[in-house]
Amino acid sequence: MQHLPWHHFDRCVSRYGGDHKVKEFKCSSHFRVMSFAQLTCRESLRDIEACLRAMRPKLYHMGIRSTVSRNNLSNANEQRDWRIYATLAQQLIVRARQLYADEPLAMDLDATVYALDSTTIDLCLSLFRWARFRRTKSAIKLHTLLDLRGPIPAFIHISDGKLHDVHALDQMPIEAGSFYVMDRGYLDFARLFVLHQLGAFFVIRAKRSLRYVRVHSLPVEKSTGVRSDQIIDLAIAHSRQGYPERLRRIRFFDEETQRFFVYLTNNFALPALTIAQLYKSRWQVELFFKWIKQHLRIKRFMGTSVNAVKTQIWIAITSVP
Repeated sequence: MQHLPWHHFDRCVSRYGGDHKVKEFKCSSHFRVMSFAQLTCRESLRDIEACLRAMRPKLYHMGIRSTVSRNNLSNANEQRDWRIYATLAQQLIVRARQLYADEPLAMDLDATVYALDSTTIDLCLSLFRWARFRRTKSAIKLHTLLDLRGPIPAFIHISDGKLHDVHALDQMPIEAGSFYVMDRGYLDFARLFVLHQLGAFFVIRAKRSLRYVRVHSLPVEKSTGVRSDQIIDLAIAHSRQGYPERLRRIRFFDEETQRFFVYLTNNFALPALTIAQLYKSRWQVELFFKWIKQHLRIKRFMGTSVNAVKTQIWIAITSVP
């Protein structure tokens, strides 16, 4: 807890009115208690209460200045604005990214490279009806923009399971000059054109149904795995209306998987092999999801509302060792 920027935390609490009309169980105590539950893998409110009350003489020096009870904790999870803890987590992410700013990428590239993907966390339909995903289950999605230097998540958006991945592009912050690497689930030409207009570059896997007109081809070295490098125009009127400019289409054969991949990008300067390597580096976000699911260790949610679930996830992200 000593490493946390408590002055920034206090500003977050003031911004969202977290301690408004709260006499005892302040947001700082709420955060400390939920962090304890995360780090020690508590499974219920009763479990948290029993553990902390057994160590009552030490709580004051930890910063927990009020009585820890199931009622106080349940009310805090339901009523304290989850954006308090989301803003704190984003501040810590900014600090962590600064530590890895000079880390080298797998390819020789000075620009920042982001990988965008999502992972699904299954929930019980009878308890989390607001997050209905399928007919028999509920779920939430973590849409994550991963800075490949580190790797550190630069942006996280939590939504219900029904939200299509492509809508995360509307929430994502865009940095001019950066590369955004995405799977074909994010293929929406109108949204990609917004990235292009903002000065960012994208590398995305093309769908098989893509219709295009080849303008001309660029020379390739087939020994590297690059089979074709083309400048294209979109053939379908609706797609061309969303993205009226030309694109670059690269067909690549991966010897490891013995598969062909087709990529689309708005960058015409980098070598085709570098574009293929950029997309291959996207798998770091899959490794990140695997790591985060192992280390978040959320065995059970301490509340069933949207606010309680988001509060617990953001505090868990903040407390990941």
